[in-house]
Amino acid sequence: MSTTQAQGPAIHVQGLTKSFGKLEVLRGVDFDVARGSIFALLGSNGAGKTTAIRILSTLAKADAGAAVVNGFDVATQATDVRESISLTGQFAAVDEILTGRENLVLVARLRHLRNPGKIADDLLKRFSLTDAGARRASTYSGGMRRRLDIAMSLIGNPPVIFLDEPTTGLDPQARIEVWQAVKELAGQGTTVLLTTQYLEEAEHLADRIAILHEGRIIVNGTLTELKQLLPPAKVEYVEKQPTLEDVFFALVGNDERGQS
Repeated sequence: MSTTQAQGPAIHVQGLTKSFGKLEVLRGVDFDVARGSIFALLGSNGAGKTTAIRILSTLAKADAGAAVVNGFDVATQATDVRESISLTGQFAAVDEILTGRENLVLVARLRHLRNPGKIADDLLKRFSLTDAGARRASTYSGGMRRRLDIAMSLIGNPPVIFLDEPTTGLDPQARIEVWQAVKELAGQGTTVLLTTQYLEEAEHLADRIAILHEGRIIVNGTLTELKQLLPPAKVEYVEKQPTLEDVFFALVGNDERGQS
């Protein structure tokens, strides 16, 4: 990797546009993602989030603009980009007939990596799936299946991972499990670009948040910077009420945190 690649942003997007017929999906999108950070692309359904991910992962071509991932141009260096990334879509792409370990071994072999068994065992441990490794994926809960999906996407140690609405359809407990896994990814140096329509997900995970609305980035900053866009908060006495998360875990038990 060149010095420029190592020092520049993991992802650089400038003036990205994309239309499908007369429908303008992206209308001049700009943002940068720092290496080793979590960047959330927040927006409602139809805002253009998945289209942006598809362009950055070389699955679609932009009409105009530039995009660079890990120092490689997505239009002219697509092979290098694909070798630098992993993409996890909205639905877990695991083979439910295979065990969790067999899913991981299969992907490692497809990537022609040495010691696929050790790679699988290490990832099962990393994602707290060792005890379930010998079970068929069809027996996994939603959170376990999604964690396995993310583990599969990390085989080969890609420096950049795209997570397209990673917690869609998951229950509250499974969502928190995935959040913990994503935080650990960034903590170990992986750059994470995730799309989400859940406000609390972006708030909980992201170092920076960009709001995509009708094909444009309307604001981009840290959570603190975004909060400063509103008038200063008034100091008032308010009796603190338990959050929904407090209620949920009070009912199911704290031991349920991080487990399935």
